[in-house]
Amino acid sequence: MGELMETILHRRAIRRYETRQIAEDALQQILQAGLYAPSAGGRQGPLLVVSQDRTVNQRLGRIKRANSHPRMATATSYVSKEQPSIADDPNLRNAFYDAPTVITLFAPKNFLFSAEDCAVAAENMMLAADSLGVGSCYIGQGWTAFADPYGQQILKAWGIPANYYAVMQLLLGYPRVGDPHPAPKPRREGRVLRF
Repeated sequence: MGELMETILHRRAIRRYETRQIAEDALQQILQAGLYAPSAGGRQGPLLVVSQDRTVNQRLGRIKRANSHPRMATATSYVSKEQPSIADDPNLRNAFYDAPTVITLFAPKNFLFSAEDCAVAAENMMLAADSLGVGSCYIGQGWTAFADPYGQQILKAWGIPANYYAVMQLLLGYPRVGDPHPAPKPRREGRVLRF
């Protein structure tokens, strides 16, 4: 099996991070993977905004958590048993799980494939991160982190064009020491149909 396939099979969402910041050379490789992702029409629309400011990340993560109303887990329906998500654990107050690096992916509001372009870039970055020993977690509905006056101030400070919106966040950090790597779930049968 090739290295790429091994990375694909190994990669999991990581929601528990060490406090130390990821290495700059690793971050640059991860960003390059995102910049080289396919995009509809080759437009290269997504903006990748990197925040390594712990105060900003914690505050935006709390705003996002306050504006997220996912159905909480039940005994038989949950996101993860190994590393509970904000959908699983109402005690989690930061939707960014205290990740040291948060990349917000912004895209044009009025382009049909904005969300898809961001998702492809995020997947490239998650695979690159895993190959470098960096954990990652994709967080959807990015706009909810900016749904209050502080969030709006941050958008202005970052110079985000008015015709762009936050599609998602990608969390990056080294997996917390001592935590086991999440186990893969068995693949469900019947998902590939061939004719």
